[in-house]
Amino acid sequence: MMDLEPRGIDAWVGEGPRYPWGGLYGGQIVAQALQAAALTVDPRFRPHSLHAYFIRRGDHSQPIRFEVDRVRDGGSFVTRAVVARQSMGAILNMSASFQVAEAAVEVQTVSLAPDLPRADALRSEGWGEIFDRRLAPASVRGRVDGWLRALQPIGEDPVRQACALAYLSDDLPTDAAISLHPEHVQSDSGDDFYSRFFSASLDHAVWFHRPFDASRWLAQSFTCHGLMGSRGLTVGHVFTEDGAHVASVSQEVLVREIRPRGPR
Repeated sequence: MMDLEPRGIDAWVGEGPRYPWGGLYGGQIVAQALQAAALTVDPRFRPHSLHAYFIRRGDHSQPIRFEVDRVRDGGSFVTRAVVARQSMGAILNMSASFQVAEAAVEVQTVSLAPDLPRADALRSEGWGEIFDRRLAPASVRGRVDGWLRALQPIGEDPVRQACALAYLSDDLPTDAAISLHPEHVQSDSGDDFYSRFFSASLDHAVWFHRPFDASRWLAQSFTCHGLMGSRGLTVGHVFTEDGAHVASVSQEVLVREIRPRGPR
């Protein structure tokens, strides 16, 4: 999935599988866009943040073209803009920033929830073949805690590691947003809610703080800070098993009631 094919100057093409709900998964498109951006960057620079807007639902039956704009090359920071396109038009717009590693003071103020069960004590709730997830029992509406990891070795390349985490980071924000909705009732299937409500990722941001291995369990804790205008704002933190804060994620999720269409 991450082996993009070059197609002209600063353009690459990728593809993805069909997911259980049909179409493409937003985390996949973000990960591939970050990989495309990194292909134009000197390896000394490592991903430190990305900000993406999901524009259209992707089609798994079509290739995805990633067009990269070299916005700026600085001494310590590099900035890139990426547009992902399919035949219907742009499906994602993303800015990505890369930084040379700097030796500096480190202060961590957020911590792994002390009561979060370990991953091996929770059942698998994965929905694909690329990663596994283990969710902790929900105790508060609007909050989701769990463990996620890629099922394949990633290697030591910091770009591929960042791409893997970008892929994983689009999963839990929606769960946090819909769990805050008054109409949502926790169940094994959630079918009743999804038959009456539509949800989709709108925009997505990731900040990478420290090195990590996405093929090992990473704890993700997301809190939805409110539902306004059919949009839910979720903020999350990512930790290693020993509690190191390695990334932060923010996403706005669309949660909209499905209304029957009237006669045309």
